[in-house]
Amino acid sequence: MLMQRNLSSLVGSTRWVSSLRVQLAVEILLGILLPFAARYGVHTNYDHHPSAPASFVLSFTSVVSAMLLSRRIGGFPGTRTFIYVLPTFSMSFGLAMMTALVLRLDYNRTVLIASFTLSVAAAYALAYLSARGAVRRFHVVPGGRTRFLEDIDGAEWLPMAQPTVPTGADVMIVADLHHDLESPWERLLARAAISGVPVYHVKQIRELLTGRVEIEHLSENSFGSLLPNLAYRKLKRLIDLAACLAVLPVLAVTMVLIAISIRLDSSGPVFFRQQRMGYRGRPFTMIKFRSMNHRSEASDQDSRVSAITQADDDRVTRVGRFLRRTRLDEIPQILNILAGDMSWIGPRPEAMDLSTWYEAEIPFYSYRHIVRPGITGWAQVNQGHVADLAEINMKLQYDFFYVKNFSAWLDVLITMRTVVVMLNGFGSK
Repeated sequence: MLMQRNLSSLVGSTRWVSSLRVQLAVEILLGILLPFAARYGVHTNYDHHPSAPASFVLSFTSVVSAMLLSRRIGGFPGTRTFIYVLPTFSMSFGLAMMTALVLRLDYNRTVLIASFTLSVAAAYALAYLSARGAVRRFHVVPGGRTRFLEDIDGAEWLPMAQPTVPTGADVMIVADLHHDLESPWERLLARAAISGVPVYHVKQIRELLTGRVEIEHLSENSFGSLLPNLAYRKLKRLIDLAACLAVLPVLAVTMVLIAISIRLDSSGPVFFRQQRMGYRGRPFTMIKFRSMNHRSEASDQDSRVSAITQADDDRVTRVGRFLRRTRLDEIPQILNILAGDMSWIGPRPEAMDLSTWYEAEIPFYSYRHIVRPGITGWAQVNQGHVADLAEINMKLQYDFFYVKNFSAWLDVLITMRTVVVMLNGFGSK
């Protein structure tokens, strides 16, 4: 949670329009009070308008929850608030409508529609004003590993020549706090912190701006604990099961149509089964729709190569290419989720041969198995398909970021970005 707060303050400008209080005030005024007053009047007599209380409560909870969710999601790296305004408000108002139907609440649809329209318009306007002309500038204390910041896009790095606290709005300082700094620079950092100027460690800044966590020594990692959020892990399992039971009847027809298409397109089984490394380092059999031409088992020396799908791989069938681009080949893994081997969201499980290879070549690779593997994940929506050790190492840093920031907020963001990935085919092979 500390990192999320730091990230929110880092990404957002300190201009008044970016203030949570200001944004909530604007949303409540335009998205709640204005539609309510237009329909019921300023002095509402509830005896004459029995739908007024429920309409107000539904509008209020929808607007406020959508605003808070949008700001939470906007705090993660690589997230543009504009993209998630409509999905977050649609989700919030949709849940409110479902609640009203289940509880048989007497509410006014016109008020909710007006509230949704005006609150979304206000959210887009606030996002535009917040982002307009906003530039993240960091004053960099010389020494240590600050040179590694130069390859990070989306920020302006201002080298400091004198150990004096910079003046101006939105001042932020970054330094290598593990480096043995000279006394004047250490006093500078102390004065800056006391005066309220944010001071960031160089490694923390890399995480906040890139969405990747690199562990150099497991004993000195900044996770605080080697175990992720235990409370959310239990809740996440319940959400996984509920989601499976909800979508399985809906996807049944789709799965039948895909199975028929696979059989008509090429010979071989409908499903592809493979041993993957799973939760807590336990192997399991992952199932998905077959997207390649059926082949016999590869020899030991070829198994690692055959496990990696290359760009324009000629083994992929015509139907398989469509399934891979839209990620529909992953649907049968719902069965793996029900069995407890997987989750909807988490690090992607690797084939046993690849996992053994990566663990031998990359330090701390096995730490990614501390959470259940997923159908989609933070690495998949940011990086896509990988094929060599350098890309695998970067993917691992995305996985570590997910473990470190293991939360419902990040899962909601990944869910939204997965929908975009399914539509544009990002990272498919």
